[in-house]
Amino acid sequence: MKDDEIRAIFLNELVGVAPDIDPKTVSDDDHLQDDLGLDSMDVLNLVSALHKRLDLNIPEADYSQIATLKMAVGYISKHVG
Repeated sequence: MKDDEIRAIFLNELVGVAPDIDPKTVSDDDHLQDDLGLDSMDVLNLVSALHKRLDLNIPEADYSQIATLKMAVGYISKHVG
Protein backbone atom coordinates (compact mmCIF):
# COMPACT_ATOMS: atom_id res chain seq x y z
CA MET A 1 0.00 0.00 0.00
CA LYS A 2 1.35 3.40 -0.97
CA ASP A 3 1.88 6.22 1.49
CA ASP A 4 -0.70 8.46 -0.19
CA GLU A 5 -3.30 5.69 0.13
CA ILE A 6 -2.47 5.26 3.82
CA ARG A 7 -2.64 9.01 4.32
CA ALA A 8 -6.10 9.18 2.72
CA ILE A 9 -7.38 6.26 4.80
CA PHE A 10 -5.99 7.73 8.02
CA LEU A 11 -7.53 11.13 7.34
CA ASN A 12 -10.85 9.54 6.41
CA GLU A 13 -10.95 7.58 9.65
CA LEU A 14 -9.79 10.64 11.62
CA VAL A 15 -12.68 12.70 10.27
CA GLY A 16 -15.02 9.82 11.09
CA VAL A 17 -13.95 10.10 14.72
CA ALA A 18 -13.70 13.90 14.81
CA PRO A 19 -16.01 15.30 12.12
CA ASP A 20 -15.16 18.89 13.01
CA ILE A 21 -11.63 18.41 11.66
CA ASP A 22 -11.08 19.53 8.06
CA PRO A 23 -8.69 16.97 6.56
CA LYS A 24 -7.31 19.61 4.19
CA THR A 25 -5.94 21.56 7.16
CA VAL A 26 -4.19 18.63 8.88
CA SER A 27 -0.43 18.89 8.45
CA ASP A 28 2.01 16.00 8.68
CA ASP A 29 3.21 17.12 12.10
CA ASP A 30 -0.09 18.03 13.78
CA HIS A 31 -0.33 16.05 17.01
CA LEU A 32 -3.65 14.25 17.37
CA GLN A 33 -4.19 15.38 20.94
CA ASP A 34 -2.09 18.52 21.34
CA ASP A 35 -2.90 20.18 18.00
CA LEU A 36 -6.12 18.55 16.79
CA GLY A 37 -7.82 18.27 20.18
CA LEU A 38 -8.58 14.56 20.26
CA ASP A 39 -9.04 13.07 23.70
CA SER A 40 -8.00 9.58 24.74
CA MET A 41 -11.40 8.13 23.78
CA ASP A 42 -11.12 9.69 20.31
CA VAL A 43 -7.69 8.12 19.88
CA LEU A 44 -9.08 4.74 20.94
CA ASN A 45 -11.93 5.12 18.44
CA LEU A 46 -9.44 6.03 15.72
CA VAL A 47 -7.33 2.97 16.51
CA SER A 48 -10.47 0.83 16.40
CA ALA A 49 -11.50 2.32 13.04
CA LEU A 50 -8.02 1.69 11.61
CA HIS A 51 -8.18 -1.88 12.86
CA LYS A 52 -11.49 -2.45 11.11
CA ARG A 53 -10.42 -0.71 7.91
CA LEU A 54 -6.91 -2.16 7.59
CA ASP A 55 -7.09 -5.30 9.74
CA LEU A 56 -4.26 -3.78 11.77
CA ASN A 57 -3.79 -4.32 15.48
CA ILE A 58 -2.18 -1.31 17.12
CA PRO A 59 -1.24 -2.13 20.70
CA GLU A 60 -1.70 0.61 23.28
CA ALA A 61 2.08 0.75 23.74
CA ASP A 62 2.33 1.89 20.08
CA TYR A 63 -0.24 4.71 20.25
CA SER A 64 2.55 7.27 20.53
CA GLN A 65 3.86 6.02 17.18
CA ILE A 66 0.71 7.22 15.41
CA ALA A 67 0.51 10.60 17.18
CA THR A 68 0.90 12.59 13.95
CA LEU A 69 -0.14 11.97 10.37
CA LYS A 70 3.47 11.51 9.28
CA MET A 71 4.21 9.07 12.10
CA ALA A 72 0.98 7.15 11.45
CA VAL A 73 1.72 6.75 7.74
CA GLY A 74 5.18 5.38 8.58
CA TYR A 75 3.83 3.03 11.24
CA ILE A 76 1.01 1.71 9.09
CA SER A 77 3.24 1.22 6.05
CA LYS A 78 5.55 -0.99 8.16
CA HIS A 79 2.70 -3.10 9.49
CA VAL A 80 0.29 -3.46 6.57
CA GLY A 81 1.12 -5.68 3.63
